[in-house]
Amino acid sequence: MDEPEQPSLNSWYTDGCDPSFAKQVQKLHQLQVYSRWLFVSFLWLTIAPVCVWDLRSEIALWRQYFTWVAVRYGLYYHTLATLGLSFCLGTTLAVLVWQSRNILFGLPQQEKQRLEQQVGRIRQQGPSHPLWRWVCS
Repeated sequence: MDEPEQPSLNSWYTDGCDPSFAKQVQKLHQLQVYSRWLFVSFLWLTIAPVCVWDLRSEIALWRQYFTWVAVRYGLYYHTLATLGLSFCLGTTLAVLVWQSRNILFGLPQQEKQRLEQQVGRIRQQGPSHPLWRWVCS
């Protein structure tokens, strides 16, 4: 008896399509993951240090007498620093949740179709597309 073939990890890319297209969709998804983490890293390397610098007097106070009330008031009276750190933290958490969902449950069908359409547009435009080198080469 023939046992049914087990689907590979990348089987969601290949629904009867050619393997090169499936590999290109996978490359595009991986490029998307890397670009999101690169953006998060950029935020933490640019915005976060400026926000922490603005909070330096509060941080010195927190090191001497740490209470949650001191943290709350320090963040309350340094609105821009709080917004900057919140943006960095929120973006990081959003990317973590997005990637965790993709790892645990796989990509949603709508996301798969969007990636396939985008690869189709990249292939159609050819080498003049900015992502051609990373996706199709």
